Amino acid sequence: MTAIRGATTISADTADEIRTETARLLNEIVKQNSLDISQVSCIFFSSTQDITAIYPAKAAREAGFSSCALFSCMEPPISGSLPLCIRVMLQTEQHIDAPRYVYLNEAVRLRTDLSGILNIAIDGPAGSGKSTVARELARRLSILHLDTGATYRAYALGCLRLGADPADEESVKSVSDRIEIDVTYDGVQHTLLNGEDVSDKIRTPEVSMAASTVSKIGFVRERMVALQQAVAKKGSCVLEGRDIGTKVLPDSRFKFFVTASPEERARRRFLQDKSKGGTETMENILADITARDRQDETRAISPLVCAPDAVYVDTSAMSADEVVSYIMRKVQEKI
Repeated sequence: MTAIRGATTISADTADEIRTETARLLNEIVKQNSLDISQVSCIFFSSTQDITAIYPAKAAREAGFSSCALFSCMEPPISGSLPLCIRVMLQTEQHIDAPRYVYLNEAVRLRTDLSGILNIAIDGPAGSGKSTVARELARRLSILHLDTGATYRAYALGCLRLGADPADEESVKSVSDRIEIDVTYDGVQHTLLNGEDVSDKIRTPEVSMAASTVSKIGFVRERMVALQQAVAKKGSCVLEGRDIGTKVLPDSRFKFFVTASPEERARRRFLQDKSKGGTETMENILADITARDRQDETRAISPLVCAPDAVYVDTSAMSADEVVSYIMRKVQEKI
């Protein structure tokens, strides 16, 4: 017999929320331990006293775990305990040498070997899907997502607006005191240029290439890295970019390099552009990605490389959900 522990939190004491998170927790435990629901013999739940809308055991039965014994109990009040928390111990007759425990949402804090701040570094080339993956990973862990590339894009936009040449260091330096970048959150990231939210304005091809160019300048990178590190020190977050594991968070325990073939990345960009009514051709997009890769990989300062201790993830044949689940497993293996 093997006992597998896990926990999750809910955002509100509602029956629907309890059903959703209980099912997600149990299904993730089953998936990560290569079990069938029929192989689960017993499930014990304990929940904090602020969870009253429905018993997690009932939610488990409704989620298909109906062939095993189910038990629910309410925990006594404990000062400082994690609110709206559901803990579980799942038992199976199968012998598992190294069971994988699953902690979702804010329940990752329950691991005594996990520091108070969880920073996950994700690097990768343009079009690799790292932004999509980082956003969903942050959502599942209930932590912030910092798109570091957006800070460079905003800086590049500032240069373009002020008439500075992104490729000319002296030109960029001449306007640097008139460029102020900041990041705020209200559930999603907002990138500010001199107080203006430019989150949408920085997604054009012109700004994209300018960002790759201006990011090669030493004092620009120093400013942006300092900003990114300051955000990471404030609390748990997923940071994605091109030098997170090597420069911004070199000491992070959780590093991933997310990539895909240039052709696959171009295909994704083409479909994304087409869905928005764009008219770019596959050939042009592939040429742009190839040029961006060459520029990012060959720059003298903080070039795009896979950190030696990063987990390399080729997403060419993977869906975004598969990538997120894979990274979640790798994070949980370490904690």
